[in-house]
Amino acid sequence: MAVWKSVARLMGMAALCGLAAGSAWAQQSVTIGFTGPLSGGAALYGKNTLSGLEMAAKELNEAGGIEVAGKKYTINVVALDDKYSPSESAVNAKRLKAQHNAPIVFVPHSGGVFALQAFNEQDNFIVGAYTSVPTATERGNKLTLRIPPSFLGYVEPFVRVQMERFGKKLAVASADHDYAKAWVGAFVPAWKKAGGEVVAENPMSYNKDTDFYSGVSRVLASSPNVMFVGGASEPTSLVIRQARELGFQGGFAVMDQAKMDEMARAVDGFALLEGAIGVMPLVHDTRPGAETFVAKYRKLFNKDPSSEISYNYSALHAVAEAMKLAGTVSDPKAIHAKLNEAYPSLPPERNPSRITGVDEKGGSNAKIVVGFVEKGKIIPIEANAGQ
Repeated sequence: MAVWKSVARLMGMAALCGLAAGSAWAQQSVTIGFTGPLSGGAALYGKNTLSGLEMAAKELNEAGGIEVAGKKYTINVVALDDKYSPSESAVNAKRLKAQHNAPIVFVPHSGGVFALQAFNEQDNFIVGAYTSVPTATERGNKLTLRIPPSFLGYVEPFVRVQMERFGKKLAVASADHDYAKAWVGAFVPAWKKAGGEVVAENPMSYNKDTDFYSGVSRVLASSPNVMFVGGASEPTSLVIRQARELGFQGGFAVMDQAKMDEMARAVDGFALLEGAIGVMPLVHDTRPGAETFVAKYRKLFNKDPSSEISYNYSALHAVAEAMKLAGTVSDPKAIHAKLNEAYPSLPPERNPSRITGVDEKGGSNAKIVVGFVEKGKIIPIEANAGQ
C-alpha cells in the first residue's frame, strides 16, 4: 500500500510539472489596437483600413504566430468605433492602452492622429497613423508611424506631367476641407515655381454639394489647361463629369483622397478621366508584390483591395517584424526604433506598396509611382524625387 501511495505521489508531481511546463510553453497574445470609423458615412473607409490589419493578423496567426525573445505570440486586433470623431479616438486609445496594454494603436484619419499625439508619448504607445499629411511626423512626436508616404511626393510628378502635356494655366477646384487646403498649400507654390500660372481658385464643398455646375463654370471661365480637383472619390468624379459636360478638354491633377478606380466606377469607365493623374490604384500596379497581394485579397474577399487596405496590411507585418528584431512586444520605443529595418525585410507580397523604410521622424518612404489615364488605360509614371 505504501508503494502505491509513493507511486501516486510521484505521478501527481509529474502531472504538476507537466502543467507547469505546459503553461510555460503556452502561447501568449499581443493586442494591436484600432480606432476608426466603423459606423456612419465613413464606415466603409474605416472597415477597409481595419481589414488590412485583420488580414495580416490572420496570416501571422495561421503561421503559428510570431516568435519574440524565445516566446510565441498570437496577434489579437481589438477594434473600436470612433465614428470619425477625434475626441472618440482619444477615448478609445486610452481604453486600448489601459485595458489591453496595446503597444500600438492604428487610426485612419488625421484628426484622430493629432488627438492621440497629445498623450501617446506619455502613455507609451505608438500611433499607427494612416494619413499622408506631412505634419503628422513634423510635430516632433517620437512614437508615431506615418503609414503612407507624405503626399508631398505626388506633387512633383503631378506638376511635371500635367504642365508638359496640357499647359501652364491651372484652376483650383478642389474640396474645401482642411486636408484639401493642405494639398493646395503645397501644390500651388510648386506649380508657380515650375513656371505655371494659377488662373482661378474656387474650392467647393464636396461633402455637402451634389450640383457643381456653378463652381465648375466659374473656374472654366478662366480658360485653364489643367484643373486641380479632389475630395472623396464620388464627388470628385461628379466635378470631373461636370467639367467635361461644359467642354473642358484639359487635364486633371487629382489629390490622393480620391481613388482613380473608384472614380472610374462612378463615371462608367476611364473615358471622362482621360488626362487625369492621381495615385496609382493597386489593382493596376503590375509590380510582382502588388499583383500577388491583389490576387490573394480577391480570393479571400471576392473584391478588389484599395490602397488603404494594402498599406495597413504591410504596416502590421512591419510592426510584427520590428517586435522580433527588438526582442519585445511591450516596449513601444524599442519596437518603433526597428521599423526602418523591418519594412525592407518584408517579402514583396507583404509590402505591395514597396515601403523602403521609415525616417527618423517616423514617416514611411517609398518610390512613388502615380497613374496617368491615357487612351482609356492607366499607365505608371515614376516620381523624379519625393517621399
